[in-house]
Amino acid sequence: MAEQRTLAIIKPIAVQNGHTGAILHTICANGFKLRALKMMKMNKTLAATFYQEHKDMDFYNDLIDFMTSGPIVAMVIEKENAIEDFRNLMGATDPSKSKPGTIRYQYGTSIRANAIHGSKDVESAKREIDLIFTKKEIFSF
Repeated sequence: MAEQRTLAIIKPIAVQNGHTGAILHTICANGFKLRALKMMKMNKTLAATFYQEHKDMDFYNDLIDFMTSGPIVAMVIEKENAIEDFRNLMGATDPSKSKPGTIRYQYGTSIRANAIHGSKDVESAKREIDLIFTKKEIFSF
């Protein structure tokens, strides 16, 4: 199987709570290679575009407010079967339903403040990576 890329975002609450280094360590220790990494603050326009699929959901405005509330750490990560493997490493959206050893189990505090985002499929990964990173910011080696 070929290497696959996906987007991961350490959410504002996890950055604020000082979990960035531990989460990055967990990702790398599970065989993912970092291909791009940056700390940034999403503005409302970017967040609205990023989460457009949730536009009609009752939690949408709270999600936009949360994701723009502080810095995030965005990254492109790569390995074979990256999307599925990373979704398993993240754990369930609700940290209380996540398995021990997952990022959300360890660092999430609620469904909304679940510590991390990961692309759900190949199409989402491409769209999300293109929204956050330029081609020049992504490394191959």
